[in-house]
Amino acid sequence: MVCVGMSTSATWVPVSSMALRMDGERLFILDQRRLPDEERWIDASNPRVMEDCIRTLAVRGAPLIGVAAALCLGLLVRGGCAPDAFRAAAALLRAARPTAVNLMAAIDRLLAAAAGDDLSHVASIALDVFLDDVARCDAMATHGAALVEDGTGVITHCNSGGLATVGVGTALGVIHRAHAQGKRVHVYVDETRPLLQGGRLTAWELRRLGIPHTLITDSMAAVILRAGRAQRVFVGSDRVARNGDFANKVGTYSLAVAAAHHRVPFHPVAPWTTIDLACADGDAIPIEQRDADEVRGAAGSFGSVRWCPRETEAFNPSFDVTPVALVTSLVTDRGVFSADELRSGVLSALAD
Repeated sequence: MVCVGMSTSATWVPVSSMALRMDGERLFILDQRRLPDEERWIDASNPRVMEDCIRTLAVRGAPLIGVAAALCLGLLVRGGCAPDAFRAAAALLRAARPTAVNLMAAIDRLLAAAAGDDLSHVASIALDVFLDDVARCDAMATHGAALVEDGTGVITHCNSGGLATVGVGTALGVIHRAHAQGKRVHVYVDETRPLLQGGRLTAWELRRLGIPHTLITDSMAAVILRAGRAQRVFVGSDRVARNGDFANKVGTYSLAVAAAHHRVPFHPVAPWTTIDLACADGDAIPIEQRDADEVRGAAGSFGSVRWCPRETEAFNPSFDVTPVALVTSLVTDRGVFSADELRSGVLSALAD
């Protein structure tokens, strides 16, 4: 197991996860746009292909995006690219998703390893990014599972498991670990509109893992909480600000408000690579605005359907920001921190 946060100078070897495969020569990602009906793998060894996969959500989840981009650049360097070509590809990938800070952190780590025009360490650092994520997921799962009691009902939003990381996951990794420990857990899965990552992806993962679950629309979460069927909420994150505010898939903020009203503990789960200490609070987190057609209808392996007039104006932020005041505790690979600790600056103190 890799030491979290430390370079291992790892030998370049084939690696794989639920949604990523790298055989040493080529990099393949599972096309998440086609799930749950079709498991199709895309050769994303070329940075331009990878950029398109990230932008169109063929590959998604903040940790996985960072790992996939790093390995793509590692392959490019191993193929003998010039330093200028490496830097151009890094810039292309870094700009593919503006909110997911893991992407920027992973690429900046590779750029820092390329001192001047020396690219000799880039490939091994890219593999370290993969191994780091596996270790961080394992640590988060261990810390978070301690919060889950036998017989717990859990609500989760979007997807935060093996399809969003290269390890067991963040929020879904916590649930997976609790289940593996023999705790009876039932998961209420928000559909996560408009792109249905909960219905298409989380339900697919939970079925594969054999974890009992029930699919609900996002607007049903408050009903589940009021009925006492869920005792905790676990969600992932794409960026955590220095004060504990965090961005996650749109709909998370509404879920946090409902959880607070019903006094149900609410826990974002995120690796240290998702924490942006340069970002003071949630107001400074950039929010990606996506195509309005994603709200006007749906498209997928089933075809496409539109459910409103074509000319209807639509608002489509990919993420929203949940303030730390609604957080019970943040689960990270470095431990679990209460809202009071977050407000008092514990994240900055840990970085010192």
